[in-house]
Amino acid sequence: MRPSRIEIDLGAIRHNVAMLAAEAAPATVIAVVKANGYGHGDVPVAQVALDSGATWLAVAAVEEAARLREADIEAPILLLSEPPSRDAGAIREWRLTPSVYRPEFVEALAAASSEPIDVQLVVDTGMHRVGVAPERALALAAAIDRAPSLRLAGMWTHFAVAEDDEAFSRDQVERFETVADQIRDAGIDPGLLHLSNSAGVLHIRPEATMARVGLGIYGLHPDPARPNAALRPAMRLVSEVSFRQRLPAGARPSYGRRRPLPKDSTVATVPIGYADGVPRLLSQRDGEVLIGGVRRPFAGTVTMDQVVIDCGDDPIEVGDEVVLLGRQGDEEITADEWAELTDTISWEIVTRMGERLPRRYLR
Repeated sequence: MRPSRIEIDLGAIRHNVAMLAAEAAPATVIAVVKANGYGHGDVPVAQVALDSGATWLAVAAVEEAARLREADIEAPILLLSEPPSRDAGAIREWRLTPSVYRPEFVEALAAASSEPIDVQLVVDTGMHRVGVAPERALALAAAIDRAPSLRLAGMWTHFAVAEDDEAFSRDQVERFETVADQIRDAGIDPGLLHLSNSAGVLHIRPEATMARVGLGIYGLHPDPARPNAALRPAMRLVSEVSFRQRLPAGARPSYGRRRPLPKDSTVATVPIGYADGVPRLLSQRDGEVLIGGVRRPFAGTVTMDQVVIDCGDDPIEVGDEVVLLGRQGDEEITADEWAELTDTISWEIVTRMGERLPRRYLR
C-alpha cells in the first residue's frame, strides 16, 4: 500500500465548530460539508459538526446530500444550489430543504409533491452568482406562499467579500434586510434568515437566525492576512521516503531537468504527486516539505505520482515521514502557504486532494 495519506484531526473540527458556534451566537450554525467536506470527508465531518454545535448541514448537490442520508444522518440538509427541475422528486425522497431562486424551479417543485416541502429563498444582494434580484424577491416569495405544497422556511444571501470589504458587506446586509421587511409587510413569514459564511461570522456578524460556516470549520482562514489563532487546521498530508540516492552537484532530477542541484546532495523520492493534489507549481516556486522537522526544497518538477526532495547532507532513510501539509516538530506548512505560492486560495488546495489518498481520522 502506498504510504501517502491524509490525516484528519476530528478534534480540530470539533474545536472549530464549537468556537464558530460561540462567535455566531445567538444564531445557530449550518455546517457546510459540500465537496466531500472540503476534501476532509463529508460524512465524518458532518457527524462531528453535529455533535459539536451545528444544527444543520449544507451541500451543493443532491448527490452529496444522498450520501449523508445513506450514512443515517437525519439532520436538516440545505441544498445550496437549485438542481435541474427533473431532480425535484429526489429532493422529496431525500428530505432536503432546497434553495430556490427561479420561478420555473419553484413551479416544478410545487408540482412534484402533494406533501409540503420547505424551501429557502436565495436573494442576490451583490454576489451575482445565483439568487433572485431584490426587486423580484417579493413576487417569488408570494408564489411560494400561494403553492399548497411549498412552505417558505427561510431566506438567505451570500457575502461576496466579507473577508476584506466591510462596507460592501454592510450594504449587502441592508439590501437583505430590506427584502425581508418587504416580505413581512406582505404578510409572509420569511422564516430562518442567514447571511454569514465563515468570514461573515468572524468579521461582519450581522443579526440573523443562522450562519453557514464552511472554511472555518476545517481550521482555514477566510483572510490569511487576518488569521484567527483559535482556528486549528484539521488536515495533514503525509507520505514517506520511498527511495534515496546521492547525486552530484549539477544533476537535474525529474521531468524537464529544470533545476541543477547546487551541491552534492541526498535526494529523496516520495510517492505522491499532482494526481493526489500536489500542485506542480510548488516545485517551480520554492515549495518545501518537512522531513525530520526541517523544511526541505523540491529538487525537481512534481510528477503525477512522485516528488523528489533535496535533503542536502542530512541523514535520510527510506521510511522517514514526509509532511507536505501540516505540522512536524516545530515547523508547519499550511494550505495558505501553498495557496500563496500557486496563486490560488486555500479552498482550492484542500478540495483538490485526490480520491486515491486514504483519509485517516484521528479522534
